[in-house]
Amino acid sequence: MCLPWLPAERLARQAESAPPEPLVLVANDRGRQIIRACCPAAAAEGLHPGLALADARAVLPGVRVVPHDPAGDAACLDWLADGATRWSPMVAASPPHGLVIDITGCAHLFGGESSLVADVLTRLHRLGFTASHALAATPAAAMALARFGQTRVADLPLAALSDQEPVQIALRRAGLKRVGEVAKLPRAAVAARFGEALLAALDALTESAPQPLDPRLPVAEIVAQHRFAQPIATTDAVRATLEKLLLRCAVQLGARGLGGRLFALALYRADGHVAQVAVETAEPQRDSAVLLRLFDERIAALNDPLDPGFGYDLVRLAVPVTHALDETQLGLEGGQLAETQLAELVDRLTARLGRGRIRRLVRADTHIPEQASFDLPLASSAPSAWPTPAPGEPPARPIRLFDPPQPIEVLAEVPDGPPRRFRWRRQVHDVTAHEGPERIAAEWWRRKDGAGLTRDYWRVEAADGRRYWLFRHGLYDREPGPPRWYLHGLFA
Repeated sequence: MCLPWLPAERLARQAESAPPEPLVLVANDRGRQIIRACCPAAAAEGLHPGLALADARAVLPGVRVVPHDPAGDAACLDWLADGATRWSPMVAASPPHGLVIDITGCAHLFGGESSLVADVLTRLHRLGFTASHALAATPAAAMALARFGQTRVADLPLAALSDQEPVQIALRRAGLKRVGEVAKLPRAAVAARFGEALLAALDALTESAPQPLDPRLPVAEIVAQHRFAQPIATTDAVRATLEKLLLRCAVQLGARGLGGRLFALALYRADGHVAQVAVETAEPQRDSAVLLRLFDERIAALNDPLDPGFGYDLVRLAVPVTHALDETQLGLEGGQLAETQLAELVDRLTARLGRGRIRRLVRADTHIPEQASFDLPLASSAPSAWPTPAPGEPPARPIRLFDPPQPIEVLAEVPDGPPRRFRWRRQVHDVTAHEGPERIAAEWWRRKDGAGLTRDYWRVEAADGRRYWLFRHGLYDREPGPPRWYLHGLFA
């Protein structure tokens, strides 16, 4: 799908009326004003992208000039791509003026390819956008056919292969005018003369090389949707529809022995806007009643409340993230287990406060203490198995560490021996018991040229009964510089 007048039509849509005079959008290029886009009226007068503004005003003195806004065009194209997911989940924006919709397996839902294309064009026209379409086996071929208004790849002009003017001039000098003529040449000769990039573009157009599509939305195996002949515009109707979709998804998940971790609700408004609400769970879930409460919490906590406008004509619920879920065991006295109740509490807090507010510690594959764990949103991370000390044994490391470690002054009987007394925050602490050392070396790639010193950790107990985690940074006579002592953490 090609939208050739997207920049000008976007401005007209924002102004809610067509501009009274021809319009061009310009940008600075090496100190000159160059046309980047124009409206159909300006194009009919001979203006086109790439033309200097001074030349354009010589042709059409009364032309209206507006600064080009590529970011605004990209945002508008993404908005149209979100709305195009009503026809297929495989939709991608093709900047600067293209939409790619993979309708494989979807056309029969709309009465065939012709009916689907007619629906797409009609909705785009209602939004104020002019579009041309083409059907092909690859996205590149479909975009080129729609852009140049051809029905066969072989009839496409050389501009479909490359936008670089030197390449097009070289091809024309060789007597070539169409893509089909280039495709008949020996591949080795084309690659040697014009490079591998032209050969890759030729393969994409002639459908001889696979070209995967990167969709805007993740493709979900579990999907339930409901279309309405008359759009719905009340909160009760939306909630009732969501409840039915949750039940349908729960049946599909139960049949496969799965539970969802992410539930994405999309509300398609009649004017093209798409409202999206997502709910994540800490554990796999398929209980429709629980999920409905989470959606109620999430919708109530939205900064931008849902605005049905003229109503929603399509409601879709997808489950893009799933995990295995066995049947849950009830407690001896009936009801849920404590773990299940905790998971539901975390889900409700996440839905109400936001995805990043409830977090859990996750282990990292490293032996460096301050890098051994990091926090992630609880709904997006799996719990880690932390080593637990034997019964009666104290923990080997404190839970909380100082960042950065705090320097201390230490007195020891021998340089390599355990600490006997240390000064921290202007207070002197006598060590009554110690355990160690636990030697932790730096990463091998940081030990070059003396960088990354060895640490010897000691667990010590002071005369006041408090326990500390100290380390000596460096080794005597084996690593550069005099070793220094630091306090890294406090035991509870």
